[in-house]
Amino acid sequence: MAEVKSHEFDAFLKRKPLPVRLFLIYGPDRGLVSERAAAIAAASGVDLDDAFSVVKLDAGEIGSQPGRLIDEMNAIGLFGGERLVWVRNAASEKGVADAIDMLASASPGPSTLIVEAGDLKKGSALRKAAEAASQAVAIPCYADDGRALQALIDQELAAEGLRIAPAARQRLIETIGGDRLASRNELRKLALYCRGRELIEEQDVEDIVGDASAISTDDAIDAILKGDKDGFLHAIQKIVTSKTPIFLVLQGCLRQFQLLELMRAEMDEKRAPAAQAMATLGRHLHFRRKPIVENALKTWASPAIRRETQRLQAAVLQSRQRPALEDTIAMQTLLATVLQSARR
Repeated sequence: MAEVKSHEFDAFLKRKPLPVRLFLIYGPDRGLVSERAAAIAAASGVDLDDAFSVVKLDAGEIGSQPGRLIDEMNAIGLFGGERLVWVRNAASEKGVADAIDMLASASPGPSTLIVEAGDLKKGSALRKAAEAASQAVAIPCYADDGRALQALIDQELAAEGLRIAPAARQRLIETIGGDRLASRNELRKLALYCRGRELIEEQDVEDIVGDASAISTDDAIDAILKGDKDGFLHAIQKIVTSKTPIFLVLQGCLRQFQLLELMRAEMDEKRAPAAQAMATLGRHLHFRRKPIVENALKTWASPAIRRETQRLQAAVLQSRQRPALEDTIAMQTLLATVLQSARR
């Protein structure tokens, strides 16, 4: 079924039964990804309170082996009935993409598959698998635009019987919008603060609402590249508030240093300036991030980048081997990296 656009999602969700059983939900807005995955799960018809009917997996458990996911999709529940297989933290795992390809080419089974992923580039294996299959659907989740923010504000405040002054609404729009879950949490906090009143004023917004306008793992990674410890801690605080796993920052930081290693190798081999390496290998980067990455290329030498990449790889492995310590391992490693960057 290819792709369901943001403005089509509510209408799609109302279709009973849902037209497919394979769902890829991805995008930079992790709160919206989580919210829409939960909505799909609720609409699937599976009893979410039945531990025998719902299987939750981390994409790292699947890795490059699609068999684990296919086995779960083909398994029969202990007491029969439909099952839900819910995969989180997907990125570039080959096994997940291959499993969607195989499941989409077979007859629909009794199980529903939901895959939550981060910001996938166009042409990535996971997106291609979902968008090309007639039995699967891809649902992108990008930061809310002005219309979506207005609707979210009206929805949350109306539930508490509150109205909002125009100046307060404008101030609110300026401070939310980077992540759906964080934005919703800020609105609920504001509604609780103003409960018992009729009108929310601008001062109320300034007093109680935090800055939830730009929650992104890129913010934390950019702070690491700049050696900005305070900026990193601020970005991490917003990420934790939005309930985005810190592991995604660790994973993103590893990918960034792997790219730096490739760029720096090209610079050393061709005796080329950083700008040339950016022009060839960094074309896909957002224009706001390019100066930060280019400056990192000038300050990090190849041996140092290689050492840092190996340390990040080791941290990713440790976090998979010891999931209970995942946040601690990720935070300690990222703090060490930002301090290394500051020294340069």
